[in-house]
Amino acid sequence: MKAKRIYASIEALLLVLIMLSWVSCTKEEDPTPTPVTPAYQTTPYEFNIPDYFPLFQVPKNNPTTVEGVALGKRLYYDPMLSQGGPLEGNSCSSCHTQKGSFSKSTPYGTGFQVMAHINLNYTKNFLWDGLVQGELEDIAEFEVAEFFKADVSLFRADSTYKSMFYKAFGKTDFDEKDMAYAIAQHFRSLNSYNSKFDLFWDGKAELTPLEEMGYLIFNTERGDCFHCHSFPLLSDHDFHNNGLDSTFEGINAGRFNVTGNVNDYGLFKSPTLRNVALTAPYMHDGRFETLEEVVEHYNSGVRHSPTLDAIMLKPGKEYGLQLSPMEKAAIVAFLKTLTDTSYTTNPEFSSPF
Repeated sequence: MKAKRIYASIEALLLVLIMLSWVSCTKEEDPTPTPVTPAYQTTPYEFNIPDYFPLFQVPKNNPTTVEGVALGKRLYYDPMLSQGGPLEGNSCSSCHTQKGSFSKSTPYGTGFQVMAHINLNYTKNFLWDGLVQGELEDIAEFEVAEFFKADVSLFRADSTYKSMFYKAFGKTDFDEKDMAYAIAQHFRSLNSYNSKFDLFWDGKAELTPLEEMGYLIFNTERGDCFHCHSFPLLSDHDFHNNGLDSTFEGINAGRFNVTGNVNDYGLFKSPTLRNVALTAPYMHDGRFETLEEVVEHYNSGVRHSPTLDAIMLKPGKEYGLQLSPMEKAAIVAFLKTLTDTSYTTNPEFSSPF
């Protein structure tokens, strides 16, 4: 009887030991939690475009985000964009400097002037001759793939870019199109609307008598400037022959070089006049050094050709506007009110490097 009690006690003790061992093993065998990748979540970018500007439209397949703009700006300023290509050592910012309203002076006779990057979201025509048309994503993809011939593998191997692409697009296996979409978001953020004339339009500044005279000439049939450069964009983003030449060769053939249509001889895209005082020299080839020279061209230097814009052929203006010296000075004074130095100094648009 005593032996039975001993055996029962031993069995109970063994059972307790087995249970404790099982509990202990269970705890030791709990797997270590798998690290969780932070959720992909972007922050909408706020544009704050004035009410008097046209509707600001953003494509649904590339919504503008804080993360996307930051990534696009880094790509815009990074010379790695051209590494291994024909333009090695250059970035977008090499030719589009902020102090020049994201343009750059090119000496006359060396090719096309660099067009300013400013309020780009409102145009479907890009470059002087409209070589690229469509959305900002299209011109950005042209720049990445054809102009710079970017080596995507360099960016995929960069830990900073891998992190930024994940934050912007939720992926690390990005391609040329993703790079272009990021740059397009940066393009879309480059907006200017704080010139003296904007403040005047908004009732926050006054023009001088000379500036006001220039504004009236510019925006009436006396000057006819408004047909192609109306406020607020100060460009119709269309193509015109403004009487620079009577015959056309090389880049001076303009849009004809893209379309092959003889009706496009000498036609060039109207550039915006925002920050025009900062973007000398002028015209597609930089033939005019000063705003005074530009005004004098329209005043007395128009050259005729079969494709000359109809505005230049209005009765009494076939060879120019015939303005007085004061009227010419007034137009130049008005053009200088379109300067927005907050755009050219805004750290939000400056290099991240």
